[in-house]
Amino acid sequence: MYDPRAIANLILDEGQRKRVTVSNLALQKLLYFAHALFLIQRKRPLVSGYFEAWTNGPVHPIVYHAFKSAGANPIDFRANGKNAMTGAETVLTPPADPAVTDHIEQVMMSYGRLTAGRLVDISHAKGAPWDFVLESSKQGVILGLRIPNDVIIQKFQHHKVSVKAVPSSGEPDDDAPILT
Repeated sequence: MYDPRAIANLILDEGQRKRVTVSNLALQKLLYFAHALFLIQRKRPLVSGYFEAWTNGPVHPIVYHAFKSAGANPIDFRANGKNAMTGAETVLTPPADPAVTDHIEQVMMSYGRLTAGRLVDISHAKGAPWDFVLESSKQGVILGLRIPNDVIIQKFQHHKVSVKAVPSSGEPDDDAPILT
């Protein structure tokens, strides 16, 4: 498992390479999709900590707080760590594992050019982990608002959403591949 801020930085770096701007809202969804797909494909968590079901979908609180100063604007900085003994900021080392960097590249290829609103729509899909946690809490099932990894594995892997790639021009491309 990796520090979620280091993976978020990796997503931002990949976005920059692809000339894709990423807001905090979009970053949360991209991180969530990356974590969920990694859980399913690699059978282990990508990031430490947990995701919570917030109004606009799954959120990793640590990453939210690291980037909240960007507001709804594109993020143009990277998260840092903090030395627990001194309180000094430290640079977060990106994962050296090529499987992780390849995974992030694939997630960005599939989801990186989608608008934050479309990413929210996908994360809110009926039966998806976020929806399951909220619906369970309404029925008195005590799960808190955390989205446990086992729920992500159970609900995400059976939930496919087709998304049509939209080029950076913002105009739908009828020839663009449909990704699932």
